[in-house]
Amino acid sequence: MSGIRQPAVAGRFYPASPQRLRADVESYTTAPINAPAERIPALGCVVPHAGYMYSGHVAGAVYRRLELPQRYVILCPNHTGMGEPLAIMSEGAWHTPLGDSEIDEQLAAELTQHMPLLSEDNEAHRAEHALEVQLPFLQVLATGFRFVPITVGTGNYDVLAALGIAVGNTLAKHGGRILVIASSDMNHYESDSVTRVKDRRAIDQMLALDARGLYDVVREGHISMCGYGPAVVMLTAAKKLGASKAELIRYATSGDVSDDRDMVVGYAGIAVY
Repeated sequence: MSGIRQPAVAGRFYPASPQRLRADVESYTTAPINAPAERIPALGCVVPHAGYMYSGHVAGAVYRRLELPQRYVILCPNHTGMGEPLAIMSEGAWHTPLGDSEIDEQLAAELTQHMPLLSEDNEAHRAEHALEVQLPFLQVLATGFRFVPITVGTGNYDVLAALGIAVGNTLAKHGGRILVIASSDMNHYESDSVTRVKDRRAIDQMLALDARGLYDVVREGHISMCGYGPAVVMLTAAKKLGASKAELIRYATSGDVSDDRDMVVGYAGIAVY
């Protein structure tokens, strides 16, 4: 194993204390009494990545509804602008206060073989929070899992679609289900009312499993959904794997927590199966 990627946002986006972090994750993933009992065997999902106090309840609602496998491809936007446009880490592990989670080296190698535009690049991942904040949920709920981390820093549709096809084709060769997670927040820093309208347009495209429709709506409608690229990749891959349905599990804005409705960020949790 080569290298441990150290946490960049422990103590800021989520607690640095292992006990507090585990308690927070458990609180977000405890189902209400009237929640559906059946778990969704999802092929893909969209989950938010803000600080847990703002979006942890949305992410937790997704993770507790899914049948969680032991292998993942996790796609996130590149907020820092560092590193390569499509950056993968193919070996090592990521550390959080809850311990180390290993990269799935075999799966990473296969993905790189199917998608030559994927670059081996630690720099794009070093300070990026959007993937890191997903790991504690999986560490609590899917102990012993392995994953492939990919940052998506391009807005070129053809490249996004090609990566989605490569992910779909690669995962189709495996017997067990591998979940594709797209880490994304929704519209940023507009009023609550405007954000809800814009987000609904993007959500409707995702519920229709329309990757190109999502891309066009986000770009033409000036919807500042930071992870639309990862979502396009995930939708493309999931359809390749036979997905035919999507479900909005939870939607919220930061205003639901802060009571500031003038400038909010939207959060959607979606399962694709």
